[in-house]
Amino acid sequence: MSTTNHESACFSEAKLSLIVRTTAARINFFREEFLKHRQCLEYQRECYSEKAITDVEVALTRLMLKVDRLCTYEDGDQLVSKLLRKIDRVTRLSASSDPKKIH
Repeated sequence: MSTTNHESACFSEAKLSLIVRTTAARINFFREEFLKHRQCLEYQRECYSEKAITDVEVALTRLMLKVDRLCTYEDGDQLVSKLLRKIDRVTRLSASSDPKKIH
């Protein structure tokens, strides 16, 4: 293998490694956000019907199981962000600076 091919292969491996680490970090971030919404929803349980709580919990569980695959899509980050905003309409997590203060 010539030096140029070797350098190119090393660069490609380094670039791939960076992409994998970046993707893993995004996946972990999104999972943490879903967990925060789940916790926030638990604090608000008395404000919603049991069906509403169950529906959102099911959606959160599905998203947490599929977030790694969703993030591989070309527009995956945008898609997951959009889904988080929809969930936020119920939990109102973003309206609070400290989710532990939600009653």
